[in-house]
Amino acid sequence: MPYEWPPLIPGDPDEIARRVAAVLEDAWQRLEAKQREVIAKFADNPRTPYTLATLEEFKQAIRDFRQRVDQEARQFVQRQLPHLYEEGGRTAAEALGVTFTWTTFHRDALQSLAADSYADFLRRSEEAERMASQFYRAVRQAARREVPLLAAGNMTAKRAAKNLANRLAAKHKLTHVIYRNGARVPVRAWAEAATLAKSAVAYNAGTLNRSRQAGVSFVEVFDGSDCGWTSHQDADKAAGTLRAVEDAAEWPISHPRCRRAFGPRPDVQLPRQRSDGDKRSEHAYAPPAT
Repeated sequence: MPYEWPPLIPGDPDEIARRVAAVLEDAWQRLEAKQREVIAKFADNPRTPYTLATLEEFKQAIRDFRQRVDQEARQFVQRQLPHLYEEGGRTAAEALGVTFTWTTFHRDALQSLAADSYADFLRRSEEAERMASQFYRAVRQAARREVPLLAAGNMTAKRAAKNLANRLAAKHKLTHVIYRNGARVPVRAWAEAATLAKSAVAYNAGTLNRSRQAGVSFVEVFDGSDCGWTSHQDADKAAGTLRAVEDAAEWPISHPRCRRAFGPRPDVQLPRQRSDGDKRSEHAYAPPAT
């Protein structure tokens, strides 16, 4: 099917996340609509070739959804990620009184980030496709094994077909994507959360890599006051602390909608020694930079 959305224009992360979510939700809603058509025709007369033709249209809708995810993911990683990485790099460069240029170091970092982000989008969409494909196989199997037995017992074939269609609809709802861990997430929600997460990681990667390139060892963390370092619930709160650049690169965000950012602190060069004599570095609250 033709790609009906305008090209993605790099910009505000929230706006881009809403756009990506809208594109994928639209494709998923088309898939849901095709499922309803299949169920309605199956209930009306499961033996007709028309029902099988509608089922094949549903299969095509699955392919369309996959294509939409692929196209939107490619646009996101090819246009938005470089934009955000450069923004993060330029922000760090301005704070350090230097410039940002696309050196091989930054290009390689972006390429790795883009590959990971693209693969993650596809992994997430595979769960949605898996659910839709299960419905397709269930209807095909019902048509082959159960339809010939519909008139058995005291129930009319028409009533039996409707009951079978209702059972298929109840068992294979497409209102949410159900992940293997049991989580039920609407397509819009996971698409928006994934886009925001990758956006934040790209921006922070630019900041951290430019800081590291300039010889900076520590950064100050800007985050929500109640946001933990490795997860939102982590008792180790992030806001206002100093972290080694390497540690910050390991935890650029702590959850999908995290607003974490970093500022280079060239004035801090050595880690504090712990009071218990352990020489491992200890993060501290950062005094305002002067």
